[in-house]
Amino acid sequence: MHLPKLMQELEQQLSLALAGKKDAIRQVMICLLSHGHILIEDVPGVGKTTLAHALAASLHSDFGRIQFTADMLPADIIGVEIFDPLEKRFSFHAGPIFHHIVLADEINRATPKAQSALLEAMAEGQVSIERDTHPLPQPFFVMATQNPLEHLGTFALPESQLDRFFMRISLGYPDMEAERQLLMGQAGHEQLKNFQALATWEDIQHVHQRIQQLPVADVLMDYILQLLALSRTGAWLQQGISPRAGQDVLRAAKAHAWLNGQDYVSASDIQAVWQPCLAHRILAHGDVSAAMQTLLEQVPVPA
Repeated sequence: MHLPKLMQELEQQLSLALAGKKDAIRQVMICLLSHGHILIEDVPGVGKTTLAHALAASLHSDFGRIQFTADMLPADIIGVEIFDPLEKRFSFHAGPIFHHIVLADEINRATPKAQSALLEAMAEGQVSIERDTHPLPQPFFVMATQNPLEHLGTFALPESQLDRFFMRISLGYPDMEAERQLLMGQAGHEQLKNFQALATWEDIQHVHQRIQQLPVADVLMDYILQLLALSRTGAWLQQGISPRAGQDVLRAAKAHAWLNGQDYVSASDIQAVWQPCLAHRILAHGDVSAAMQTLLEQVPVPA
């Protein structure tokens, strides 16, 4: 099938589960096609988990869900070595992280020790137990959800963990028309039983390769470099944008351009992914979103 049309159909099917949230669905698609992980932060009940199930149902893929709790241990996530008395050796029993798509539900309800079990998995696509390293299925895509920190029983994610997320997004409450569809059963979790697996991981990989080949003009590269340099002066941010985060912005901008049917990357693509790609990775002297927007306004947009 024509790949752009296939991705359009995938987005349309996801919108049946999460009505009125085209921007959020597009951001999930950008992460998926960029081989990056996504963190969805919002209050309970707005569709975070439903979106993850909808994506899993739309792909020919295996899916694992981990419900994070305060008493969870790393072994509950990555697995454990168990001694087999018959064979007189230890054998590895894989944990729920060994799937192509993993929903890390309410990740900030677990302690930092349990959260850290995801670090190696998200960064390197593998887990280490004792002296052995076990590769994870590839591709490996984590969709994590978290409740706002002011909710009871939550633990803040450390900076190293946040940096492993390609994007952090918020769904927000639905508008009146979308909520009408939800109340009438025309959207939401009820629609998942009608979903079909539309794409394979081979399709996703082919799209990823096409996205990586999109050309980036020298003037646009200079635009990104000026933004990164300005972020590190200390004028607005306590902690500037890292080189890895800068690479992620460019990858996300390419995916945004491709999904819009463009054959090149523009400044508007950079601006579209600027906040969701970076706001969770930096520290500002004041409001993070305002500081990030100010940075964009300080650098002239290339003609």
